[in-house]
Amino acid sequence: MAVDLESLSEATSGALGSLLSTTILYPLDTCKTKYQVEVQDHGQRKYRNLSDVLWEAISNRQVLSLYQGLGTKNLQSFIAQFVYFYGYSYFKRLYLEKSGFKSIGTKANLILAAAAGTSTAIVTQPLDTASSRMQTSAYGKSKGLWKTLTEGTLSDAFDGLGISLLLTSNPAIQFTVFDQLKQRLLKQKLKEADHDSSPVVLSAFTAFLVGAISKSVATILTYPAIRCKVMIQASDPDEDDDKTKRAQRKPRKTVSSVFCNIWKKEGIPGFFKGIEAQITKTVLSSALLLMIKEKISATTWVLILAIQRYLLLTRGKLKKA
Repeated sequence: MAVDLESLSEATSGALGSLLSTTILYPLDTCKTKYQVEVQDHGQRKYRNLSDVLWEAISNRQVLSLYQGLGTKNLQSFIAQFVYFYGYSYFKRLYLEKSGFKSIGTKANLILAAAAGTSTAIVTQPLDTASSRMQTSAYGKSKGLWKTLTEGTLSDAFDGLGISLLLTSNPAIQFTVFDQLKQRLLKQKLKEADHDSSPVVLSAFTAFLVGAISKSVATILTYPAIRCKVMIQASDPDEDDDKTKRAQRKPRKTVSSVFCNIWKKEGIPGFFKGIEAQITKTVLSSALLLMIKEKISATTWVLILAIQRYLLLTRGKLKKA
């Protein structure tokens, strides 16, 4: 079966964009995650707002704690975005070929994006769970990736898979909005551009704005589920190395138990606690990802074609020899 080079190019540029954006914004991601995980009555809250998490790390001289699990998160993000962009690009191209349409509609776009998101969630769930646990561990107590994955059962590694599958609607909404806005902007640019000019692409700033808008819409619509997922995957704040405490296995977190806990202690506003931090982080991350992807996609395509040409030439020489 021939490799779909166009989908491979999309996947590679998307994965590289994700790697860079994740690394740049990781301290913000850690602060956001720790802030979201805390569920306490109003008078007992440790963190009043997102900045409290940052100042705690600075005042305790534990700034490096904001980078716990960075390697795992980068690995998860790279694989997730590669699988997602490859699947999305491949399914989209296949749909257009089979249907004969020149463009893809909103409904079809949502279905294809959800299919790609489902595949991504299943493949990367253990890494996602591990990175969340490493982020929320006490400073100095974060375990390595292998130990985090193997210390529990297989089902523990897939904590939150159900809600992750539900959240495939998030990137589906995001990339549908982005793609539709992008197509409209490109059509407008094509009308204004000369036919002999270079291919029309979005500017970095425009791609950033479109990415920010699309991610904001997706985040607002799915935030309650996002917070529940983070809480399910987070490490136990009372976790200790003491064998007696470790032997006392706590009840497994479920969506219903987390939902009830938030409702009991924080009420309806609790389901949207930290939404500002989530939007700030995810909008910046997605906007950076899409901006970087748009800028490097052409270069990635050229490199892949060059590699393919080199391999074909090498194969030809070997056959002659």
